[in-house]
Amino acid sequence: MDRRTAVRETYDRIASHFASTREYAWPEVERFVREHEAPARGGSVGLDLGCGNCRHAELLADAGLERVVGLDVSRGLLEAGRERALEREFDVSLVQADAATLPLADDVVDLAVYVATLHHLPTRAARRDSLDELARVLAPGGRALVSAWSTAHDRFDETEGIDTTVEWTLPGGDTVGRFYHIYAPDEFDADLEASDLELVECELSSGNCYATVAGSEPDAEI
Repeated sequence: MDRRTAVRETYDRIASHFASTREYAWPEVERFVREHEAPARGGSVGLDLGCGNCRHAELLADAGLERVVGLDVSRGLLEAGRERALEREFDVSLVQADAATLPLADDVVDLAVYVATLHHLPTRAARRDSLDELARVLAPGGRALVSAWSTAHDRFDETEGIDTTVEWTLPGGDTVGRFYHIYAPDEFDADLEASDLELVECELSSGNCYATVAGSEPDAEI
């Protein structure tokens, strides 16, 4: 089994319990969505990339966007997102897909949230591909918030980026290992700068790297 399949199967296994512990949106995401209003034009689209139980898709749905897409590799987490959307009465279009190969057209997303997901992609090539895919789908003037767990967290002693496994404990006591790439802050910045995204600003918060990014601008016609 390849590592990307293993990540999907891990989250399918823990989906119900994991979703039950992710009730509230992160304050950093709340601030980002609040500060970036939906465009005045019609047909605005929001994207929650790695949506899990759709706690952040709910924020996007409340922000005036006409359509919100929640994308995740785990069918179990998408089911949790569907249940949340029904219970809380917000609209989200759910898509099962890999973050490194987005089934979305170019230049369609006005506001995107890509948090706590990039670090689960098991190779640097896949992580960079996913950043380029995010750039491809962002509309001109669109913005996205990207986050990843960082070596700046007090859980880690390392100063360089590392691949590691973090255990999730299910209610019966069974543990399930989850793959993480823990980013060094300068490595996170370097991957963003090497991508097709335009880096707007970066910060460290609660042991995570955050970056506000924009899609690449189209080449000017000559």
